[in-house]
Amino acid sequence: MKRATLLLMTFTVICMTSCTQTGEQTKTDAKQTEQYQRDYFQLKIYNYESPEQEVMLDDYFQNALLPALHRAGIENVGVLKPIEELNETSDYMIVITPFKSLNQIESLPGVLSGDSVYMQSGQAYIDASFDHPPYTRIESFILKAMSSVPELATPDLTTPRAVRVYELRSYQSATEKLHELKVEMFNEGEAALFQELKFNPVFFCDVLSSAHMPHLMYMVAHADTTAQSKNWDTFGNHPEWLRMRDMERYQNTVSHITVYMLYPTEYSDY
Repeated sequence: MKRATLLLMTFTVICMTSCTQTGEQTKTDAKQTEQYQRDYFQLKIYNYESPEQEVMLDDYFQNALLPALHRAGIENVGVLKPIEELNETSDYMIVITPFKSLNQIESLPGVLSGDSVYMQSGQAYIDASFDHPPYTRIESFILKAMSSVPELATPDLTTPRAVRVYELRSYQSATEKLHELKVEMFNEGEAALFQELKFNPVFFCDVLSSAHMPHLMYMVAHADTTAQSKNWDTFGNHPEWLRMRDMERYQNTVSHITVYMLYPTEYSDY
């Protein structure tokens, strides 16, 4: 009887210890998961060719899409237009939507179609005829935030939206290996330098899927064109940038650069 009681007590202690360790491990795993959670983004470029299409897109984004995304718990959606004098073409709009997972991106069409308010508010866009579409084509990019800057940050700017410069930059690489080295360069210091120099970085992302692989994209924000010029002069002469730029490891990591000079619409979340 004493032997049975002793065995039972030993078993109980082992179970309690195991459960405690399991609970602590679960908390640790959850904390690590939260620590390394990175945002996903869907970036869409809506190309159009007429003023009527631009009006239809503005109406859809402002009165249907953004309110529906907010109801779905998705905040900080950017709707941007090109600054005419700073871009070769200006017949497009860009929408940048942040997500917490790829599943959230995949499920969004179902969420929208199940929102009766959205379906009614966006009817002109949704039910547009084939010979009067709201755009000519949509380009879509799936992005994942870099590990050094895992979440979107909204710019801290007070200038009027019409004079701001949101600079979206796309860097393509000749090979996957060179692309990975350029991502490493951002994670090992370049992104931090943008933050240190008050570029108001919005995101730094690895592009998971697009028509121009492999490449990365990031966006910084300036108060106006004067601030933009000053920021880049400071960056270009900074000792840390010069050190990284001249490292043999990071040579020839970028083969093509596309830059979009943008400003936020009045109804954009930032």
